[in-house]
Amino acid sequence: MPTAELTAPAPTAALALADILHDYRLGWESRHASLAGRKEVFMGKAKFGIFGDGKELPQLAMARAFKNGDFRAGYYRDQTFMVAIGELTWQQYFAQLYANPDVEAEPATAGRAMNGHFGTRLLDDNGLFKPQTSTKNSSADISPTAAQMPRLVGLAYASKLYRLNPELHQFSDFSVNGNEVAFGTIGNASTSEGMFFEALNAAGVLQIPLLVSVWDDHYGISVPAEYQTTKQSISAIMAGLQRDGEGEPGFEIFVVKGWDYPALVDAYQRAAAVCRAQHVPVLFHVTELTQPQGHSTSGSHERYKPKTRLRWEEEHDCLLKMREWLLAEGHATAAELDALEKDAAATVKQARTAAWSAFVDPIKNERDATVALLDRLVKATGTEHALAETVNQLRTNPAPIRADSVRTLRQALRQVRGLRHPGRRAVQQYLEQLQGENADRYNANLFSQSEEAVGNIDEVPVAYAETPPVVDGREVLQACFTANFERDPRIFAIGEDVGQIGDVNQAFAGLQEKFGELRVTDTGIRECTIIGQGIGAALRGLRPITEIQYLDYLLYAVQILSDDLACLQYRTKGGQKAPLIVRTRGHRLEGIWHSGSPMGLLLSTLRGIHVCVPRDMTRAAGFYNTLLRSDEPAVVVECLNGYRLKEKLPANVGEFTLPLGRPEVLRAGTDITIVTYGSMCRVVMEAAAQLAAEGISAEVIDVQTLLPFDTEHLIADSLRKTGRVLFADEDVPGGASAFMLQHVIDEQNGYQLLDAAPRCLSAQAHRPAYSSDGDYFSKPNVEDVFDAAYALLSEADPEQFPEIY
Repeated sequence: MPTAELTAPAPTAALALADILHDYRLGWESRHASLAGRKEVFMGKAKFGIFGDGKELPQLAMARAFKNGDFRAGYYRDQTFMVAIGELTWQQYFAQLYANPDVEAEPATAGRAMNGHFGTRLLDDNGLFKPQTSTKNSSADISPTAAQMPRLVGLAYASKLYRLNPELHQFSDFSVNGNEVAFGTIGNASTSEGMFFEALNAAGVLQIPLLVSVWDDHYGISVPAEYQTTKQSISAIMAGLQRDGEGEPGFEIFVVKGWDYPALVDAYQRAAAVCRAQHVPVLFHVTELTQPQGHSTSGSHERYKPKTRLRWEEEHDCLLKMREWLLAEGHATAAELDALEKDAAATVKQARTAAWSAFVDPIKNERDATVALLDRLVKATGTEHALAETVNQLRTNPAPIRADSVRTLRQALRQVRGLRHPGRRAVQQYLEQLQGENADRYNANLFSQSEEAVGNIDEVPVAYAETPPVVDGREVLQACFTANFERDPRIFAIGEDVGQIGDVNQAFAGLQEKFGELRVTDTGIRECTIIGQGIGAALRGLRPITEIQYLDYLLYAVQILSDDLACLQYRTKGGQKAPLIVRTRGHRLEGIWHSGSPMGLLLSTLRGIHVCVPRDMTRAAGFYNTLLRSDEPAVVVECLNGYRLKEKLPANVGEFTLPLGRPEVLRAGTDITIVTYGSMCRVVMEAAAQLAAEGISAEVIDVQTLLPFDTEHLIADSLRKTGRVLFADEDVPGGASAFMLQHVIDEQNGYQLLDAAPRCLSAQAHRPAYSSDGDYFSKPNVEDVFDAAYALLSEADPEQFPEIY
């Protein structure tokens, strides 16, 4: 079926007149909400506004095709759609505009994301998944352009797995035979991002029920389509995706004008039907849309749109065009439509007023309580004291925020330090109360709070037979994955070369043959959407392991990991979770690529994701066993040079668990503590043996995980014995070694325990050069570790340990 422009009015018999008029009124409610939102920003009642005006009709039509169990991965123009499916009220909409941190008032983000970022609460109060098939669902929005697309692939892919894998049919709370469609929305300019093209290619290869709508208003902020898209049409340049016929692979492509309500309703019904029944992905290009208020409150579109375009937008406003159609078809009179528009405005005004009151009244109550407490201190210090002016500034502030009360309390306590007065302690107590409440409002839920959180997984010690088999490290992982796949049918693995050959290092060897292609699946070279495929599937109750072949390839997906997965629990305040495991490998080997250890990059960008750095495959297996029973995301970095090293095969290879955040002492010592992880453990252990031969007793600690890091402060315990510490790793200077140093010195107060300055030993600032010599001269080697540790002892006792060089 060729790509077609659907412009002729389509039959509307499927919709009753009441439904049509309901949509018209709802469209005007949304428009008034956009207009009011912009005014609220300019009045100073909100910081920023971005709205969905001009996109109302296609969203109303899309909502008509959206059914229980379906998922949305959209962007910040979708307010009309969210209200139309019953998952957003206008009061909640304004609560988000004002950044109300009350999750009851603003359930999508609890005020943590700017307005226009929508999502439904997929978890109950205990952090466990609620049934998804009886509700309309939306994954949590993010701002980076096109970044919703990788996750969209995963949401649709889950339907394919639920339909085709009989073992998953028991999970009826998450799917009904894979009938759920994943609806995506994106602006026309954002389709220029590589993630959009990668996601559509992946969807076409996978043949999944993905329906992505492109809201095309010709601009991306100030940049028109001629600078954005070849042929100025995303559907035209993606026409090669169109399938050749029924049963053939590819997409269905629909092109519909955004002001043509009956055509939109009809096309969405047909598009969703083929997507749902046949798992054929759909590209839905909505053209000739407008943006009456411009991109956002940060500027005016009159600055860059020519007058001809502005006039065209006025004439083609979708709501005005719907009004024309309703009148022309005799569906309503002008007076009836005027009344609907008036009622819509009143509804929005009432919601806005209620939302503002719900937001500001608690803040004013806190302000009044603060002033009342501080007035007692003013009486004790006298009205001439500077404290009186500080309190009066808060008292007369017409628009206080929570920070004003806390700031004033802190300044007041500073001014009366040393004063003995009962009111001072009351002020301290109230400050502590507010700090605790605000920590919950603004800092909580970076990680899971449920019974399935990593810290709640029972620790099961590793067990060995009396004479355990000694196998390659890869075989330990192979046995671990096999046991877990047998235990839980929700687990699946995807990645480049994972399937047929069992990954490039053979840890999945034979698993595709044993468990089938749906459980162990090859993918194309597309790291960004491999991660997104995992995120979306995890949101829908599955347990994906996504493999990124080498650690440096993770850079393709760092943005998605950071902006989507890492902050998911935080930006929803515990409303959504995606327990995705990212498996990769790196560390020691030579060469600029595949041998790097950019741990500092991961540590600074992946807060909210655990980072495990096992020194061998037995430790890696223990982490996988823990993580596959937990509901938190993690990156596991295996040692690239460890797959062929011999290890004992645990008798309980699929059952033993390793706690995250607990280091292991590999060698006890009394003179110096050396802290490291991963492949450096073998280097450090060899250096420790050489140090012992020179009379230096080194305690070697493998931190095992960097996030979390030494939660029991075992490194500080070691420093109490040795008084000296060396942090050694393969990252660049100031990377993970500095991270470890900061934790031990700042959080564990390790500076009090040291007899010498702490030292860091890292790799060179560049990537490792090729060849064994490149490895030796680029990364810390045994001699480097020996010399760094020896120098610390030489400082203390140069007579016993004279300088070497």
